[in-house]
Amino acid sequence: MWKALGKDAMYVELGDVWKQQVIELSAGKNNYEKFMDLMNKTDVKHLFNGSTEIHNFMLYIPKETTPEEIQIMADVILSIAKENLDRPFISLDDEYQKSQVIITNDDEPELIGKNRTEGYGSGKIFMPIFESLSRPGRANDSSFD
Repeated sequence: MWKALGKDAMYVELGDVWKQQVIELSAGKNNYEKFMDLMNKTDVKHLFNGSTEIHNFMLYIPKETTPEEIQIMADVILSIAKENLDRPFISLDDEYQKSQVIITNDDEPELIGKNRTEGYGSGKIFMPIFESLSRPGRANDSSFD
């Protein structure tokens, strides 16, 4: 069974469970109220890299988040990691799994999934390139022998 900070979770809900656990474990810490506010505005996704065998907890923060607020988030999350060595960020069958936390405000389009960005799952995004290559007056090198 998967666990995020000691709490059972299905693989597809690891990001949400991790976020809930981080919020719960932050109670009573310095900047708790600010941290709660920031985490409530943050979307957390869990991604597993099979090549490196590292689990990534991607924290997508609002663009208006200040560097000071990012530092608060990092400090609280780091203190939770240090104080909960018996409950790793992620484990499988009670075996520690390597993980990292990435805080970003870069919003990449989703190619597949429930929040798929319109047009990215098809060739629509490439149409301007195709149109420019087939425009009249442009030589088609593939037709030369």
